[in-house]
Amino acid sequence: MAVLQQTEVTEKLGQLPGWQLKGDEIEKVYELSGFRGALAFVNHVGNLAEGAQHHPDITINYSKVRLTLSTHSEGGVTQKDLDLAAQIEKLAPK
Repeated sequence: MAVLQQTEVTEKLGQLPGWQLKGDEIEKVYELSGFRGALAFVNHVGNLAEGAQHHPDITINYSKVRLTLSTHSEGGVTQKDLDLAAQIEKLAPK
C-alpha cells in the first residue's frame, strides 16, 4: 500500500474530526469518562485493529487516550491508516 501525499492526507482528515497529521503519522487524543472508560475504549480499538491487521500506538493517561497511526512498513500514512481511523471514529463516544 502506497504512502499518501501530505495534501491528500490533510484533505481526507477533514472528514475525521480531531485527527491531525504529525510528521509521517496521524493522531488523535480522546477524552473518556475516567480510567475505566479509557480502558474499555482501548479494548474496542484493539479489536478493530486486530480485525484490520493494523495496530496503532496507544497511550493511556488516566481518562485520555492518544492513538497514533502510521504504516511503518511503508514509512508513512496510507489508506489503511485512514480506514482504521474512520472505524475508530464510529465507535468513539460522542
